Amino acid sequence: MQTQTLSLQHIIKAPKNTTENAPVLFMFHGYGSNEEDLFSFASELPDELCIISVRAPYDLMPYGHAWYAIHFDAEDGKWSDDEQAKQSRILIANFIDEACKAYNLDSNNVTLLGFSQGAILSYAVALSYPEKVKNVIALSGYINENIFAENYKTKDHSSIDFYCSHGSVDQVIPVEWARKTAPFLEALQVKHTYEEFPVGHGVAPQNFYSLLNWLKERS
Repeated sequence: MQTQTLSLQHIIKAPKNTTENAPVLFMFHGYGSNEEDLFSFASELPDELCIISVRAPYDLMPYGHAWYAIHFDAEDGKWSDDEQAKQSRILIANFIDEACKAYNLDSNNVTLLGFSQGAILSYAVALSYPEKVKNVIALSGYINENIFAENYKTKDHSSIDFYCSHGSVDQVIPVEWARKTAPFLEALQVKHTYEEFPVGHGVAPQNFYSLLNWLKERS
């Protein structure tokens, strides 16, 4: 399966068994990283999946990429550029459609896997456009309702399933922010699993095995 020129740069791992109408998992990296990061464990994921790891659209100096700017010295608490995040939400939603068409993938069997900023965007995409997404794996992120589509509450979220996890000693995104996820999803009557692991801002081995089992049960 050859990489095509689409609206967002990406790398791809073809499914082992089929090239037509395969289920697809999109990977969205964290702030300052790139598409190679999460792709490093693509070989550990179920063989039937087409894996597409996407590069965020905003370049950071001297290297790396972001889904939106972060203002680390913001005094008013507005440390994330929500307008850029909304633009990335739209870009990702359009890219999902593009990629499914270009690579003959099953648009009814789409999984999003995001880490940190990529997880924040995965929440926004899935809850804004639930018709596009079946499963979401959100690692070390949180829900930022400000970047959702305005009409998201009117959508039918009954067919999406979330796996959410966080490090209990995360020094980048406080675990208290992540703990608001389960009540938020419950209020929308969204299926979800929420787990914590005794690590910082990263994915512990036991976290990976847990998400892998969760994904296999839904493949």
